Amino acid sequence: MLHAPPLPTEPDAALAQLNEAIDSLRDAGGLSRDAVLGAFRRHLARIQHHVQETFEQEGLSGLEAARRLSGLTDGLVAALFAHATGPDGPGRIGERLTIAATGGYGRGVLAPFSDIDLLFLTQATPAPATLRAVEYMLYFLWDLGLKVGHATRSVAECLAEAARDTTVRTSLLDARPVCGDTKLFEEFAAQFRANCREAGPAEFFAAKQAERDARHRRYGDSPFLVEPNVKEGRGGLRDMQTLYWMARYVFGITTVAELVGPDGPGLLQEMEARHARRSWDFLWTVRFHLHYVAGRAEERLTFDLQPVIGARMGYTRHGRQDGVERFMRHYFLTVREVVRATHLLEPAILRAALGPPALAAQTDPALLDAGFVLAEGKLLPAPDRGFDAEPLQMLRVLQVARDRNLTLHPLTLRALIRHERRAVALRGDPDAAAIFLDLLCGDDDGHAHRRADGARWLSVMNETGFLGRYLPDWARIVGQMQFDTYHVFTVDEHTIEAVRVLNAVERGELRDAVPVASGVMDHLQSRRALYVALLLHDIAKGRGGDHSELGAEVAQEVGPAIGLSAEETETVSWLVLHHLLLSQTAFKRDIDDPKTILDLAETIQSPERLRLLLALTVADMRAVSPKVWNGWKATLLRELYARVGEVLAGGLSTAERDVRVARARQAAAALMDGWTQDDIAHFWELGYGGYWLSFDPETHARHARLVREAERRGAPLTVETMPLPARAVTEVTVYVADHAGLFSRIAGALAVAGASIVDARIHTMTNGMALDTFWIQDAGGGAFDAPHRLARLSALIEQALSGRLRLSAEIKEASRSVIGRRMRAIHVPPRVVIDNHASNTHTVLEVNGRDRPGLLHDVTAAISDQGLQIASAHVTTYGVRAVDVFYVKDVFGLKVENERKLAGLREALLGALTNPEDPMPLPVRRVAAAAR
Repeated sequence: MLHAPPLPTEPDAALAQLNEAIDSLRDAGGLSRDAVLGAFRRHLARIQHHVQETFEQEGLSGLEAARRLSGLTDGLVAALFAHATGPDGPGRIGERLTIAATGGYGRGVLAPFSDIDLLFLTQATPAPATLRAVEYMLYFLWDLGLKVGHATRSVAECLAEAARDTTVRTSLLDARPVCGDTKLFEEFAAQFRANCREAGPAEFFAAKQAERDARHRRYGDSPFLVEPNVKEGRGGLRDMQTLYWMARYVFGITTVAELVGPDGPGLLQEMEARHARRSWDFLWTVRFHLHYVAGRAEERLTFDLQPVIGARMGYTRHGRQDGVERFMRHYFLTVREVVRATHLLEPAILRAALGPPALAAQTDPALLDAGFVLAEGKLLPAPDRGFDAEPLQMLRVLQVARDRNLTLHPLTLRALIRHERRAVALRGDPDAAAIFLDLLCGDDDGHAHRRADGARWLSVMNETGFLGRYLPDWARIVGQMQFDTYHVFTVDEHTIEAVRVLNAVERGELRDAVPVASGVMDHLQSRRALYVALLLHDIAKGRGGDHSELGAEVAQEVGPAIGLSAEETETVSWLVLHHLLLSQTAFKRDIDDPKTILDLAETIQSPERLRLLLALTVADMRAVSPKVWNGWKATLLRELYARVGEVLAGGLSTAERDVRVARARQAAAALMDGWTQDDIAHFWELGYGGYWLSFDPETHARHARLVREAERRGAPLTVETMPLPARAVTEVTVYVADHAGLFSRIAGALAVAGASIVDARIHTMTNGMALDTFWIQDAGGGAFDAPHRLARLSALIEQALSGRLRLSAEIKEASRSVIGRRMRAIHVPPRVVIDNHASNTHTVLEVNGRDRPGLLHDVTAAISDQGLQIASAHVTTYGVRAVDVFYVKDVFGLKVENERKLAGLREALLGALTNPEDPMPLPVRRVAAAAR
């Protein structure tokens, strides 16, 4: 094969080369099936190598490569047909036979690992000789390693199937003859087109729209999912093909250019057609890279593939943006163009095929005065009140649709897209600002339809391009992805989803999931500020620096521009600045530490701000990803909200600590039925003050029973597990003699058991025993509650503490099955922050690194090796990023403040965060291989 002649780029020349190879075999007397199969196999390898090489080395676009691969495949199929029906094949056939390409192959485009769809078309029911020839060709193609979709039908059968099945009719729309009796195909095509005209387009269009809607539900209704499906996702290749099928059904077109006037039907402007062609070519280029990098028919642009394909397509770091982020933003802007093309082209095709929409004869005078009419029950701008002349009508049409509970006509969306640039004229217009705020926030007048659907109108404004023109800062986050496994949407789509969540909270639909946030919504004095803050909370992402601080500055400018008062603008700016404050405190700090609560209260200052911040935090978190919110996080936020609220109401001060400890002891004693006063006093003396402030009375009473039973039995180790489904966690309590490295060993045992630690409290009692409490979840984020798993967990803790469990080896084994290839694509640099100001009594350590089984074991072992005692641990994961916070003291019970000690601690923690078993990340390997 090394000495084989180069493959000609023209299909006819390549076919001639293959025929010459077969003739040479015949002349040598070796025309056996295996010999012919070998010749075809070598030719197919040359085709595949040629297309890949020219695509990757010579800058061939994906669409050009798809067309070249299709054309060269035509030659291979034609040569096989000639061989199978010639004297050297299984026998001559005595009837007319055409081989037609259908599906994507029929459109003349073929991806590297896509199926080859073939129709073996006969004039009448296929004869046995024909069936033998077809069977020979199919087995031959399969032996070549090709995936072949096939059907053998007569002309009458094809027409009958097309009439019954829309999928077959769609496939035949794309059909074209490859070889055989092409006149037979022309006769069939004429009858097929006549049947389509007779059936009319209405049923076909309805079927294609239903099929598209079902596909969107399956692959994600949003075009802005961060791991999109290039072929089937919204805004992907299949959506463009759906538009093509509709246009081809009505006009018989084969290219987008034919839809541009004046020679065509004039459905698209030249610029719109140019955008469509560019989107089509870009998506095909991405798809070709996907297939080649994955080595299979991969259509999903996953995290591990994104950096590789971005690099292959020439996207490099520019300013503050990584190459992969630039590539994915181009991708998302492209799929938005496809969505816009759908809104532009589909109503125009429907209008051309089915006639203009019938205007309602009795459109009421008020609607007419406002400049709108009804068509097919949907809202349209009046012919003499277009958006170009009156750009304010672009906002008014949304307001009228909302107030009258009307659907926008597809032609209205088309007009919004075509005139989105006119939104620039509305900047600074007070009437436009008033309508925009009304659409975002709704009226606070008890009308549910006015208060509950701001996200719906934001989505329309974003997809049509209006929002980015009206708010220039918004345009900077459109299509901007966050390259992590935490967020599932781009920044703009996440923001709209957050508003959608807040709408649902305000309607009371999430009362069971977020009861406190649902309750505060009825008591807010600053609804408009809350909604605008949610709109702007991530507006400065991607600019470098702290997006909260930069966003607060943006809010100071945007607030007055959209009609907010100075007071509202200040509130919005404050909320944007602190929108992460509650979540970071709840999940990273010890909320039982009075200083944590007092510092938070000092920042928040007012109950109204606390209510606003809670509502914003809940909406923001639930909009990130379905996996982010769980019962445990909800519990922590509720507790934090209650404690800060207590301070703001004047109910807590550091001077009351002893009083609170005494109250906690009394509350626990009230639940210790049948205990003598001496037994109660004994338990009281076991716990230091921090212990009594860390749990509720019921837990204290349960601990008392656990300790008394352990002392009675002289048990060296007691492990108690209690699932808490309402909080989506299982509480694990370990009572054992305290010693260095205890936390690390327990954490290692829990990792081997497959449990994920979400929080921990470590208490050394006055008798030298440790009473450590861990809250754990399973891999799915739920309570770790299966009885057999709990039994194994207890056994593993006992084995770990007795030294019979080889923790490092077991954890290493567990890591192999958990850390997937996709996750390794996300770079998580290790980071250690040491804070001696967050607590009056402890040094606070915050460590950031890639999450993996046993990470907590490694980190806590490093802390113990430095001679430090861990008082509490707070564990949070953001996708693959772990953020673990520890409250520690030295052996004398003091903060760690010696600079040399702190430097050694930081170095030890960075070493623990680095996993020596991690291989080189997959994208790096692939890019290196591509460079070779």
